[in-house]
Amino acid sequence: MKETVSELLQSALAALQSEGTLPADQAFTPQIGNTKDKAHGDYACNIALVAAKAAGCPPRQLAEALVRNLPDSKAVAKVEIAGPGFINFFMSTESAFEIVSTILDDAERFGRSDRGQGQKVQVEFVSANPTGPLHVGHGRGAAIGDCLSRLLEANGFDVTREFYYNDAGAQINNLALSVQARTKGLTPDDSSWPADGYRGSYIVDVANAYLAGETVTADDREVTGKGDPDNLDAIREFAVAYLRREQDLDLKAFGVEFDVYFLESSLYEDGKVEATVERLRDNGYTYEKDGAMWLRTTEFGDDKDRVMRKKDGGYTYFLPDVAYHLDKWERGFTTVINEQGADHHSTITRVRAGLQALNAGIPKGWPDYVLHQMVMVTRSGQEVKISKRAGSYVTVRDLIDEVGRDATRFFLAARRVDSQLTFDIDLARSQTNENPVYYIQYAHARICSVLRKLADEGIKRDRNECVGDLSLLTLDEEKDLANQLAKYPELIANAAAQREPHHVAHYLRELAGQFHTYYNAHKVLIEDAAVRDARVSLYLAIRQVLANGLDILGVSAPEEM
Repeated sequence: MKETVSELLQSALAALQSEGTLPADQAFTPQIGNTKDKAHGDYACNIALVAAKAAGCPPRQLAEALVRNLPDSKAVAKVEIAGPGFINFFMSTESAFEIVSTILDDAERFGRSDRGQGQKVQVEFVSANPTGPLHVGHGRGAAIGDCLSRLLEANGFDVTREFYYNDAGAQINNLALSVQARTKGLTPDDSSWPADGYRGSYIVDVANAYLAGETVTADDREVTGKGDPDNLDAIREFAVAYLRREQDLDLKAFGVEFDVYFLESSLYEDGKVEATVERLRDNGYTYEKDGAMWLRTTEFGDDKDRVMRKKDGGYTYFLPDVAYHLDKWERGFTTVINEQGADHHSTITRVRAGLQALNAGIPKGWPDYVLHQMVMVTRSGQEVKISKRAGSYVTVRDLIDEVGRDATRFFLAARRVDSQLTFDIDLARSQTNENPVYYIQYAHARICSVLRKLADEGIKRDRNECVGDLSLLTLDEEKDLANQLAKYPELIANAAAQREPHHVAHYLRELAGQFHTYYNAHKVLIEDAAVRDARVSLYLAIRQVLANGLDILGVSAPEEM
């Protein structure tokens, strides 16, 4: 319907340009918005306020001229001018319900588009160090990253999901020392336990598997435990592979899969880190100071220069990040989105500075970042901080075991990424209207239940069979539902463009609320077969949009609850 209103206004604008009221050499694009108060119509536009200066007349006078030049349309019942010059459109009942037929015709394709035209996009998310089970923060990143990938795919982009394993550096060494200590029978209470060792019970599992000679398969390799407690290199290789496999199982339980697993260690093995250093040096952006090598990141907007190579010869963490992102660029990803925790905020400027210093043709501000805030888990109003398995934090698997995959994914994706999230286990487990995922899924299941009751009466409807005369839908609640359904395609486009998947969750919650209110107030299984069939057609459209939206969130649409 917004497209219809926009086309009508474009025609009126063109008419005013041809008669000289508006300059012909200037482009005017009307922005159509949904009204908050239905007393002001279904849609509103402020183009008269925007273009009044160009017309050289008051906005309301221009609005009156625009309304006079609007073509006749059966889609519009009435047009009013409000306030200083807003143009409000009241859509006809007939036009409002055209969306029902569109939804049922498009089915799973409704809301999807080819806006992206197959453009390659890489979304990197989770990217946890392979040092332990995935914690709830990783879970939030997984939910947001996967939902964002689904949104981009729904808009016609060719998406590659990538997981970057930081399998090199001090934390991996701490992991190896921790597993080695366990293989020798030590516990975290022993005085010789590594100072920065990992204490979770999963370290015992890794040590026992290594000693038993177990073979583990990670994404790109098989590693067999050698059973030798003194072979630290073998322990390190085995532990990393073991925990990569465990993280992969956690993600599969969460319904998240990746196209590419990229290892930090490969950047060293392939010489890409050294090649990046040489390129930065050759471009004149490095210097030696206090025994370390520095990068002149201040030349690209950083608040101070950064150490690239430390006194001991080791590289700081951001240098391999620069090499990694150069590799992304060289793989042809002109659009890259990194979904990470807010603690990565400080790395953005220096990574982008390093990429600019490479003089590789990479645009400023590349790559894009989506940073999520922390998650606090509560039960009975009290914060839950510790997992038996992990020892010091709540894991993704803990949440899935407690509340299920659907509730876990929905709750972790349903808030703005830049807002802190409280994950209430009691709420997520409840089967009440206060639980948003239950409330939405119940709306879908309710519609399926109505169809089963119809079938029991010998009246069968195919999944998307529109047999009702939609002109019989005359209630305000029915038109409101149709208008809500019509918002879905634009919502999917905007949520992808803004990198904000939480809008989908909010939309579904509102649609479910409208449906439940309508369901409770107006029966569908009535003796008037014509009205019944019209309402069933509306039900089918609602069910389809609920299913499409839940699929974007990676949440199931159950037929029974």
